[in-house]
Order: sequence, then C-alpha cells, then structure tokens
Amino acid sequence: MIRSGHMTGSVDSKGWPITFEDILAARERLRPYLRPTPLRSYAPLDAAIGRGIQVWVKHENHNPTNSFKARNGLSVLTALPVEERHGGVVAATRGNHGLGLAHAGRLLGVPVTICVPRGNNPEKNAAVRGLGATLVEEGRDYDEAVEVAARLVRDHGLRAVHSTDEPLVMAGAGTLTLEILLERPDIDALVIAVGGGSQAVGALTVARRLRPGLEVHAVQAERASAVHDSWRAGRLVETATADTFADGLATRKVYDIALAPLRAGLAGFVTVSEKAIAEAIGLLIRTTHNLAEGAGAAGLAGLMALRDRLSGRRVGIVLSGGNIDEATLRRVLDGAIGEA
Repeated sequence: MIRSGHMTGSVDSKGWPITFEDILAARERLRPYLRPTPLRSYAPLDAAIGRGIQVWVKHENHNPTNSFKARNGLSVLTALPVEERHGGVVAATRGNHGLGLAHAGRLLGVPVTICVPRGNNPEKNAAVRGLGATLVEEGRDYDEAVEVAARLVRDHGLRAVHSTDEPLVMAGAGTLTLEILLERPDIDALVIAVGGGSQAVGALTVARRLRPGLEVHAVQAERASAVHDSWRAGRLVETATADTFADGLATRKVYDIALAPLRAGLAGFVTVSEKAIAEAIGLLIRTTHNLAEGAGAAGLAGLMALRDRLSGRRVGIVLSGGNIDEATLRRVLDGAIGEA
C-alpha cells in the first residue's frame, strides 16, 4: 500500500508499485474535486477505423486543466501530511503534469514550483503561472528539467512530485481506467499512450483485479521510444533525444517503477510516427469534435497501427489531453507534421 509522503518509486516483491486498493483510495480522495469524465463512442470514428472495431473514447480532456494529469496532482497533494503541504512541492514537466499539480495546489493551498525546459510550450507556461505556481525555465528538455527540480529539492527542501516515479501519481492515473471498466465492463482491449508510463501502469493494475483477460496495449512516439525500447530489450534503455511534437511523450529515460509492470502485463507495445499522431489529431477533430494534443491522440494512432490485431473488438482509448497550442494545431491541419 502507498504511504503518504512517499518520495520516490518502489515496487513490491512481485514488481508492482501500487495496488488496486491504492487506486480505490485515490478515487475517494479525488471525489470532492473531480467528476468522472465521459466515455463515448462515435459512429464516424468506428467507420474510419474499420475492421468491425467499436471505439470508446475516454475524454480526459474534459478534466480541469484539460488533461488526465489533474487526477495525478490531486492524488498526491490530498495524500500529503500537513507539514509536507506547507513546505511546498516541485515538479518537472512539459506542461500537463505541472498544470495538474498547480491546479491541485491552488485548491489545497499548497505552494507549487514547476520546472520546464527552455523553449517549452508558451501557452502551457502561461497557464501554469495563471494557476499561481512559480515557473522555472531551465534545461534543454524534460529530463534536464527533472535535474533542475532535484536541485531545488536539495537546496530548498521542497517535496518532489515526479510525473512517473511516484506511486501516488500512478494511483491517480489508475482512477481513469477504473471509471472505464465500471461503466463498460465489456471492453475487450485498451490502447494507452506512454510517456513515463503512469497511465498504463494504472490501467494494468485495475485490469488485473477487475478484468484479468483484458488486453492492454501501449503506444509511444517513434522519436521518443525509450520505454518501448526498454520493454523490448528487458532492460533500461535511454535515448539520446526525444524530439517529438507530442510533448507529453517526450522523455529520454525510463523508470524501474514503470518498466517492471509494463513488461509483466502489456499485451503489446507499438511505436507510431509523427505523421500518424498528427493524422489521429485530425481524425479526432472530424469525428468527435474534440481537440487533442499529440500525446492525447497517440492512443488512437496506436489503435490504427493495431487494428488488424484488434479486429471486431470493443477498444478503449484515452484522449488524455487537449492542450495543443495554436501554432502546432495549424501545422497539423496544414499537413505539415511528418513531411519528409
């Protein structure tokens, strides 16, 4: 079981970092602040996917901050002892984790510092500041921003809230799959996008209790494939870059806390191109009239890659976030992403 104040990830003797009971506890802590998000099917989307697949879209873009990360921030801060709340928290992010934590901090009166790399999405930066968090812009990418956050922990005694390497974050992420299976227990498979892996580990934790036969597939960007490569190699593989427009997936490193359960539980793991992710954004706009950022559309891109294998199934995907900036959206709609 998770203990409040846990600083970094760990796994139990069977290689699992959280329990189903941890997710139930997170759901109870979130209940006063978040409503379950919609789970919807769309006939035009089913027709576009084909193969007799019925797609169920979990609309995490309807959360506060337009992302499933609202769950994660609240899961952590509602579990912290009073003294840790008063001392303040710090996190590294490309956007949504920081937004979720800043939102939770504003609700609960917790000081929040968010570290982002230089050149980060300016719209997400503005939103973090708008929620009252302190923003630190330093480092060339997400992984270097993590090092900046670690320095602030050492220098100022802040409580680190890692976007993946934190069981309380994983428990919060697991609540979205709990909602899916409580509403649609007949779902046959899930296709989950992976940045660090909190969403996928949460899904696997719920599935092994409620639906042991449920297939959970993961998808990652080809240009940020560290977790996929590690999953296939059976060891931690760090990539030199994570150069994808899907900034929620842009990490070069892998964490033990996620890799062990992913290797134990996933039915499959695919990578998708920048063009495929961009096409999935356009398809979601046309068929659901919802905006998706790159990471938010990656689950659909993964389903397109897996549709022969998942033919005739009921498949859940997660529209995990809708915080796409205007300039990137214009490039998507102009077909300019993924061109040779």
